[in-house]
Amino acid sequence: MSDGLDANYAKAYGGSAGFGKSPALVMIDFVEGYFDPECDLYADVDDTLASALRVREAAHAASIPVILTNVVYHPKAMNGGRFYEKAPPLRYFLEGSPMGAWPKGLEPTADELIISKQYPSAFFGTSLASTLTSMRVDNVILTGLTTSGCVRASCVDSMSHGFITTVVRDACGDRHDGPHEANLFDMQAKYADVVSENAVVDYLKSLKS
Repeated sequence: MSDGLDANYAKAYGGSAGFGKSPALVMIDFVEGYFDPECDLYADVDDTLASALRVREAAHAASIPVILTNVVYHPKAMNGGRFYEKAPPLRYFLEGSPMGAWPKGLEPTADELIISKQYPSAFFGTSLASTLTSMRVDNVILTGLTTSGCVRASCVDSMSHGFITTVVRDACGDRHDGPHEANLFDMQAKYADVVSENAVVDYLKSLKS
């Protein structure tokens, strides 16, 4: 095609979902394995975590729900299924592994909900959708790791469950810029609004006014 990428996609996509009135923050799989250089999962995403923690602070100030997810498998991986078979680094998420622990700075608080999952999406096989619905949430704000994996899967499922979906660019990370940027582009085109940290923090501040 002779059109540039942005111009080509603008013909079919490019709409904006906007923010909702009752948001929740979902922080996907910020666990030690992505921050330990000795781990196969290491992604050099310290800046991503720092951004997510600032968004988390704004979410708490706005008194909206904050939900953390992690991946936890039975010690014999009995609940890992085809995902566990396909992706060898998931062995780091066997129950009790230090690579599945929360990284420094992200110790859960008493008013945060933790949802453990076995597959990429935070919605698949979990109570997340029904929990958000019971809270009357209309807007899911996503941060997390990795952009091309669990963030994207959660984004598609969030939209499919009927939630306005917002992905915070600065607060999502991947092991390489290529898949990171490609998946942000695709989520923005079809499933969500991809916004900056500043934009989402300003939105959260507006909820208090």
